Amino acid sequence: MKVDVLLGLQWGDEGKGKVVDVLTPKYDVVARFQGGPNAGHTLEFEGQKYVLRSIPSGIFQGNKVNIIGNGVVLDPALFKAEAEALEASGHPLKERLHISKKAHLILPTHRILDAAYEAAKGDAKVGTTGKGIGPTYTDKVSRNGVRVGDILHNFEQKYAAAKARHEQILKSLNYEYDLTELEKAWLEGIEYLKQFHFVDSEHEINNLLKDGKSVLCEGAQGTMLDIDFGSYPFVTSSNTVCAGACTGLGVAPNRIGEVYGIFKAYCTRVGAGPFPSELFDETGDKIGALGHEFGAVTGRKRRCGWIDLVALKYSVMVNGVTRLIMMKSDVLDTFDTIKACVAYKVNGEEIDYFPYDITEGVEPVYAELPGWKTDMTKMQSEDEFPEEFNAYLTFLEEQLGVQIKIVSVGPDRAQTIERYTEE
Repeated sequence: MKVDVLLGLQWGDEGKGKVVDVLTPKYDVVARFQGGPNAGHTLEFEGQKYVLRSIPSGIFQGNKVNIIGNGVVLDPALFKAEAEALEASGHPLKERLHISKKAHLILPTHRILDAAYEAAKGDAKVGTTGKGIGPTYTDKVSRNGVRVGDILHNFEQKYAAAKARHEQILKSLNYEYDLTELEKAWLEGIEYLKQFHFVDSEHEINNLLKDGKSVLCEGAQGTMLDIDFGSYPFVTSSNTVCAGACTGLGVAPNRIGEVYGIFKAYCTRVGAGPFPSELFDETGDKIGALGHEFGAVTGRKRRCGWIDLVALKYSVMVNGVTRLIMMKSDVLDTFDTIKACVAYKVNGEEIDYFPYDITEGVEPVYAELPGWKTDMTKMQSEDEFPEEFNAYLTFLEEQLGVQIKIVSVGPDRAQTIERYTEE
């Protein structure tokens, strides 16, 4: 058996949570491979809305194994709040969720360091969510991290050493803070975590594959936020690309099967950083209003723009995408004209590839297509798609070189249409 990978192809917020929930019935296992509570996956079904931050989106399907992999960073306090809310709504976790011993813990002082570092940058802020993600990954790569498995081995000593080191840094930054409430909630989270099944997730996943079980690997954020291949330095602190599934779960590259790449019919971005196709006019405001573009975790308003096919082709390439999934098609239902960025103009020269730096001097070059001017939210099969929408799909497939297999026409689980295009 091979693992399939599902990930975002833009700057995050593509709708991964809904798609994992839709695809989960086909799989025995859903495993999260990177990121932390800075990611928010929103799912809506049966009149309820859920936001998952650290817990895999397969948790709503009974009898599935859900794994938080070693590549994830976990905040015990936020995890406790998320898990208790899910259990209160009737979704049992303890028998469904396994946590890698090698996953790193976000400490209370990591969150304070996050705020201190951002404050020190002044106008050069990256736009972090303030959840302590960056400092936690920094400790990981500098070999100073505290891991889930440490809860079972000399935990108090390891935590005290890490805390003391962080407080020394905060002292050097002259940053004032109060740790009391954060630490209290965090330690309560540690006690809560002890109720869950800690595993060597690399062994568990490979043994499950050996037993013929199907595994879906779930990514967080988006490809353009990848620490290596995103719009650096305005990126997250982990590898959000397909390769991150190998390092974040312990599966070999030759075990990767299908790679599902998710994108919106337009484009959004939260926080600071370059965004070549961003709209600063009424059209951008309209897309944001129709798409309810506010961050699931931060509540921040998302910046909106037309789809960027230069960046999207780059994402398809670095991930080896085999299946495309387009979200929020219905948001564009009322537009007369749909635009798509097909090239960049940089210093007067037109290029069709994603360059080293897009922070300034990049002008989008657009192709224009007729809008479909049709309410798609009630549609249940591709036979109902208007001609103009089919033309948009065909245009995107020609540009990207990969078929769009699934189209979302609304937020609910049921508003998802599988296309039966020929191979």
